[in-house]
Amino acid sequence: ILLSLLLPRQNRLRSEIEEALDMGLLKQEAEHGALNVPHLSKYILNMMTLLCAPVRDEAVQKLENITDPVRLLRGIFQVLGLMKMDMVNYTIQSLQPQLQEHSVQYERAKFQDLLNKQPSLLDHTTRWLSRAAADLSAPLPSGPDTADAASSACSSPGEVANSPEPLSPTMVLSQGFLNLLLWDPEDDEFPETLLTDRARLQQLEAQVRQLTVLASVLLVSSSFSGSVLFGSPQFVDKLKRLTKALLEEFKCRPEEEAMLTVSEQVAQEIHQSLKNMGLAALSSDNTASLIGQLQNVSRKENCVRSVIASPEKSSHRASGAVLGSGVETPQLLVLTAKAVG
Repeated sequence: ILLSLLLPRQNRLRSEIEEALDMGLLKQEAEHGALNVPHLSKYILNMMTLLCAPVRDEAVQKLENITDPVRLLRGIFQVLGLMKMDMVNYTIQSLQPQLQEHSVQYERAKFQDLLNKQPSLLDHTTRWLSRAAADLSAPLPSGPDTADAASSACSSPGEVANSPEPLSPTMVLSQGFLNLLLWDPEDDEFPETLLTDRARLQQLEAQVRQLTVLASVLLVSSSFSGSVLFGSPQFVDKLKRLTKALLEEFKCRPEEEAMLTVSEQVAQEIHQSLKNMGLAALSSDNTASLIGQLQNVSRKENCVRSVIASPEKSSHRASGAVLGSGVETPQLLVLTAKAVG
């Protein structure tokens, strides 16, 4: 171990250690009972003091006070192991500039070799990026506003429609990561290049799902609370903390079960807050409608949840049957985003 702590240029010290710790000679001395253990231990400790990093000086000094040969030998090997680790770290740090300079080219070359041997190695990654590019290239859903814009554009024959913005690799990659946050757990075609990060991405996905549900609850609640009550920061913060606490409590249970409790608690909170502010309390029909709409948030195909999860759909008006108000979706989304934040 001592020899492994030497630098290549320390040839004289290497020869000295090899001579002092000649295994053949030490074996003969031990067989004839002539092995001077204290002298040998002192020599090793002196070498350790010479070769160790300053941080190990105290540990080596403690070894000098040990008189029991067994404990001393065990302590020497323990400290030598630490010194060897120090040497490894020093070597890595000294080689770091060279490693950084050539690592990218080396990894790229090795990766290309793997692809040449296994052309289908990144099929899932290719499909993942292709899907992201297709999502970015897909036209926005048509609606009344877009139809009016299109008709006005067609009415000017001299105007030429602007071509869509070309997709950059950064845009495609960003869209791909957004898609991963909504990844179906049953989909086995997870990108090969991100398998080691799948656990972290699943944690982010759970956070996004919770925020989506939270924003959906606030969005639905806003249409039943009225502008006066929902305009109160204290009420919105209380509603947000209540919903988040219930979702955390029921995160290990089915989402439908959690939303059943959330809907009842939120409806009760809105009803009580309206009464406390001297406003008209929720009728039994409105309460039942509110609870029903909040429970439906647990469904992925829920209209409100789809609006929250798909920003490109926020340019349309939300259905009055869904939200119970004539407020445009973008305004509600801005209001909800402020509340969630």
